Amino acid sequence: MSNRHTIIESPLGALTLTSRDGVLSGIFYEGHWHMPPEEFFGVRADSADPVFAPAVAQLREYLAGERTTFGLEYRARGNEFQERVWARLEDIPYGATVSYGALAAALGDPNLAQAVGSAVGRNPLSIVIPCHRVVGSDGRLTGYAGGLANKRFLLELEEPAAVKESKLF
Repeated sequence: MSNRHTIIESPLGALTLTSRDGVLSGIFYEGHWHMPPEEFFGVRADSADPVFAPAVAQLREYLAGERTTFGLEYRARGNEFQERVWARLEDIPYGATVSYGALAAALGDPNLAQAVGSAVGRNPLSIVIPCHRVVGSDGRLTGYAGGLANKRFLLELEEPAAVKESKLF
């Protein structure tokens, strides 16, 4: 199979979903910092395509606050270090955050925070591999390939109810 893509509308704007060899391989925002080369996208497919339909449905459920985990077949391709970082991202629970330094320490070297940040920024499966859950050491929102407004939206979506309620007063 060849590379394909579809585009869906979301509360975060248009999202481009890509597949490679019949498996979900990317989710990109408009203006994504690290867009892959044009040939990565291949031909356009309908969002009801069997490769994309489960991802489209689960993304819509997640963005509506009805889903906290994804059950999708996907493959994020990167170098060995990037793939190790992306695997660690999948361990961050819904509604939680971790700092780049803590993630580097979990990978065995707390001095790798910048390298971890670079790998996080190149995550090809935004939202599904939750790179938005990584924050600065002081808890502040820092760079996000899909834009800080989208990162804020996703983190607020995942906030525990008690935190949301405390913001009302």
